[in-house]
Amino acid sequence: MTINKTQNGNALTIALEGRLDTVTSPELEKEVKDSLEAAETLTLDFSKLEYISSAGLRVLLSAHKTMSKKGGMKITNVNEIVKEVFEVTGFADILTIE
Repeated sequence: MTINKTQNGNALTIALEGRLDTVTSPELEKEVKDSLEAAETLTLDFSKLEYISSAGLRVLLSAHKTMSKKGGMKITNVNEIVKEVFEVTGFADILTIE
């Protein structure tokens, strides 16, 4: 998985490419924890994310909890496979998905 971060003032965008699973989720978790202190808003760009597992969902939930105390978090450009995972798990009701 490739992680691309862009900081624009207090707005952080993280674009993911590849698969977010048990192997790669610790890397994203570290990047998110290291970056959220300076961010008021977080946008996750999933335009190139092919797959997400329960380990990836756990990282998203943790980031969502942190960002809900700040300016918020949204997920953009979700493909049908990832969208279906969000819907089946109920994450579509919790997360802001555009």
